[in-house]
Amino acid sequence: MFLDRGFEVTTMEGVAAAVGMTKRTIYARYDGKAALFKATVRRAIDRATVPREEYDALDKGDLDETLTAFAKMRVAHYQTDTGLKLQRIVNTESFRFPEIFTWYYEQSAGPAIDFLSDMFVRQESAGTLHLGNTHMAANAFMSLVVGGPVRIIASGNALLQEEIDARIAFAVRLFLEGARPRE
Repeated sequence: MFLDRGFEVTTMEGVAAAVGMTKRTIYARYDGKAALFKATVRRAIDRATVPREEYDALDKGDLDETLTAFAKMRVAHYQTDTGLKLQRIVNTESFRFPEIFTWYYEQSAGPAIDFLSDMFVRQESAGTLHLGNTHMAANAFMSLVVGGPVRIIASGNALLQEEIDARIAFAVRLFLEGARPRE
């Protein structure tokens, strides 16, 4: 209910009725609506977390292909019902509950950025990229490649898969052209 309706509209009476409990039973476990909301969002974040092994499996040795597969995986996550609802809740309720933004970053964006940063370090060592600050570059890549399509999707506007693929291909190419060493 929290993911569907948000914090304000969801009532403890509605939650109790939906789960077949009394409000008293829920309050015995949670200190209040805010505590139940945070526990619900935390659980949704835990369930939506992509294990590092899934990111690592994307790296087949070709940087362009790996970055494209990574971007497609991240955008596809936000196209799921739960991914979209979770993104909207984090966007709208982080002002009231800043910890949900922190949890979401630590379990979702953080590991994704760490994967990219680690890969960029290897590419810099091999001389194929020149980034200077791989962590900052990973953040920039996420904003450029994933942020655009996700903002459109989260705003309720549909994107055809062909449009998403074209945006990702363009952004990956733009990023790589800017990150290649200059002679």
